[in-house]
Amino acid sequence: MKIFLMKSAVLISSLLCLGNVAFAQAERPASPVKVELVKHTNLSPSANLLGTVYSRSNVAITAGVSGQLQWIIEPGSYVNKGETLVKMDTFPLELLQLEQQAQIKRENINLAYLKRELARLQTLKAQNNTAEFQLDQTRSKYELAAADLEIAQLKLKQINDQIERAHIVAPFTGVITERLEREGSDVNRSQVLLRFIDTENLQVRLFVPIRYMAFIKRDKPLTVFSNNYQTKAQINSIIPSADPRSQTFELRITLDHDSVQYWTAGELVKVEIPVQAEIETLAIHRDALILRRNETYVMKIDEENTAHKTTVTVGDGQGDWVAIKGDLEAGDNVAIRGAERLQEGQKVSIQDRS
Repeated sequence: MKIFLMKSAVLISSLLCLGNVAFAQAERPASPVKVELVKHTNLSPSANLLGTVYSRSNVAITAGVSGQLQWIIEPGSYVNKGETLVKMDTFPLELLQLEQQAQIKRENINLAYLKRELARLQTLKAQNNTAEFQLDQTRSKYELAAADLEIAQLKLKQINDQIERAHIVAPFTGVITERLEREGSDVNRSQVLLRFIDTENLQVRLFVPIRYMAFIKRDKPLTVFSNNYQTKAQINSIIPSADPRSQTFELRITLDHDSVQYWTAGELVKVEIPVQAEIETLAIHRDALILRRNETYVMKIDEENTAHKTTVTVGDGQGDWVAIKGDLEAGDNVAIRGAERLQEGQKVSIQDRS
């Protein structure tokens, strides 16, 4: 009799507990979640390789002529194409310019005189009043004077070119990264004065194992990312020349103009490189995965907004998507935010779809 009473008490207690749990679940408000669809897609397994950001134009600005620096721009200055970088003292060149202009004037006077003399002798020759030798001699002097005038004009152009070279302008839009000389210094032609970098046209260079070359297509952009920013970038060039020791080839990727503000030349970045051919598979967003020591699962949300725990096997991934195997179909909803706190059979409220 006592045993019967004890069993009855345990049964009643269990029923009360189950009733309390059911009541609690019924009273529990729906948990807000964010969901994403399961989809069939082509995934190309990838690896993240280190690359370096380079400027497509990183040049040394040199002196165009020998002379004294009158003004030179400060390092760190941002300049547009055509703006002044360096001014040199052109006074000695201006004196040469004036001297050469006077020389040209002298040559013009001499040429005009010989031209008149040649015309006079030609008239006298027609009247047989002058010797052939004198006429030929004057013609020769006239032609030499014309040549001397041409040489003097070319020398003036050379001086003018030197004066223009004394004023150095920016060949493109960029930033001064280094200044090697100061105002008042005497410099020689071709001496490096500044280092100038183009900040608007950047590219990423990296070395990729040669075994991945077959999976890289020029028309397919690659993901470039750092701690602060991520973007898609177009392949600029594939250099199919493998290094014998490292067995790698160089890949260059152009960063678009909208994203160059987030990168700096010399910065290390990561590039997502495909390492296998594309495969068609069932895929889910990485954020849907709940990782435990003994299993990996997702919370599938049915049409009645009820959560169901579904164990999955994870395969290769690309970006935010991973291949999976499990009791899922394309078009199913899985929770990608708020899934950690869900329990089997719990009601949810879908707040947003990714």
